[in-house]
Amino acid sequence: MRLTAFVRLLRILHIFTRYRLDQILLDLPLPLLGRLLLQLGPWRLRPAPKDLSRGARLRKACEDLGPVFIKFGQILSTRRDLMPDDIALELARLQDKVPPFPGPKARARIEEQLGERIEDVFASFSDEPLASASVAQVHAARLKDGSEVVVKVVRPGIGETIDQDIQWLFVAARLLEKLSTEGRRLRPVEVVEDYESTIFDELDLYREAANASQLRRNFEDSELIYIPKIYWDWCRHKVLVMERIEGIPVTDLPALADQRTDMKKLAERGVEIFFTQVFRDSFFHADMHPGNIFISRKHPWEPQYIAIDFGIVGSLTPEDQSYLARNLMAFFKRDYRRVAQLHIDSGWVPADTRVNEFEAAIRSVCEPIFERPLKDISFGQLLLRLFQTARRFNMEVQPQLVLLQKTLLNIEGLGRQLYPDLDLWSTGQPYLERWMRERMLPQNQVKHWQQHLERVPALIDSAHRALDNLADAPLREQPPQRPRWPLQLAGIALVVFGASALGGDDPQLWLHAAPTQWALIALGGWLILRRR
Repeated sequence: MRLTAFVRLLRILHIFTRYRLDQILLDLPLPLLGRLLLQLGPWRLRPAPKDLSRGARLRKACEDLGPVFIKFGQILSTRRDLMPDDIALELARLQDKVPPFPGPKARARIEEQLGERIEDVFASFSDEPLASASVAQVHAARLKDGSEVVVKVVRPGIGETIDQDIQWLFVAARLLEKLSTEGRRLRPVEVVEDYESTIFDELDLYREAANASQLRRNFEDSELIYIPKIYWDWCRHKVLVMERIEGIPVTDLPALADQRTDMKKLAERGVEIFFTQVFRDSFFHADMHPGNIFISRKHPWEPQYIAIDFGIVGSLTPEDQSYLARNLMAFFKRDYRRVAQLHIDSGWVPADTRVNEFEAAIRSVCEPIFERPLKDISFGQLLLRLFQTARRFNMEVQPQLVLLQKTLLNIEGLGRQLYPDLDLWSTGQPYLERWMRERMLPQNQVKHWQQHLERVPALIDSAHRALDNLADAPLREQPPQRPRWPLQLAGIALVVFGASALGGDDPQLWLHAAPTQWALIALGGWLILRRR
């Protein structure tokens, strides 16, 4: 590592000592050697801040260490399946309000990326940033054609800083895994790998521009939400030029009240946007915290959202969509047996999981919640508790489900801030039921099958090549008589594999999960019956 990396390490150790983060690590069941190292370290000479909880101390440490650790803390706060609630709640308070870098540096970075002078591209450009976040900041500008835009530019040198910090995060994660069985349960190396992927994706503004364009197409002419236009001619990997929007921050409740916004409809439309993105489009904005959401000043009686910052998006496979919808419906019918079976059928928990035990665990979590009125039930907390319970049964939490949970918690919290009596279930249930009915329509089933059947010719060609290569190899030294048994054995294997993946004993599940499996079964049957 470079000398600057070791200087950075000294800074990290100083903050570690200042906030006595060793006490948080001591709460883990560490081996004797690890506990001795923490208890004999020089940080013991400094008293712990008495007015801060352990979660607050960790949050303050992230803030003092700068943008990379702020972003890491934000992502860590979404892993409620791994983090204690008090720490996760504190980390969720981390904000991206970091000091901006100088305007001249922003100008130089933009000119370097565009290959042109600022004056040749923009009719006007403000050196004073509108906002500054962990990895980038935003400036107001006007194009030569008069279009008002914002210019997002990545911080100079942030890539090197991120790389240094991530290397030390990996060192700490591997050490934690070696020292503690509880540390291994938290899967710290995997968490750091997820963070590394996420933050480097955010550094590529081409990716963010593409996400914004997709969302804009999905909600073109929608009354629910407006997505700003991307000016592709002036976008680069480190620069993004986007339409400037005018709206009221969603947290400015007095301003929303002054224009007589229909708050009930505003909250309900937020829920509808979430369900539309997840189930209709399978492409959802996964960073919808209040700082990224505004409300249009037009038609306050028909309020429209405006979204910005599209660096993090999520998606679900058709199978995940179907299982998730069925899970939610089963939850609110209190059909816990169905919930347990769906988790096993979907592969979210191991196939050898005892259904009865899993059903009992889910019931113990959900029954206390359902004793309250539906409007008082937190949809997001319900999913959170489900994931925590499933972890005891070796459920591997899927990254797309973590993003989904985070988005749902954001939407639900925002909706109840706008309209405290929001009943998330009665708002979302009609949409969910309508979506499930539409999926069962013949024309949608035909389309669903067509998409999978389009893959069959390629699958057959691949199988032919593989089997021909397998069969041709011994024929060079043997009589040119091809035995049938390799093809038959391959056919039997395909039939068995396809049949075992049909999705349990529920025929309705076969309609959603089976096209590829049916194709395997058909190909296997053809190979078995093939005469040549």
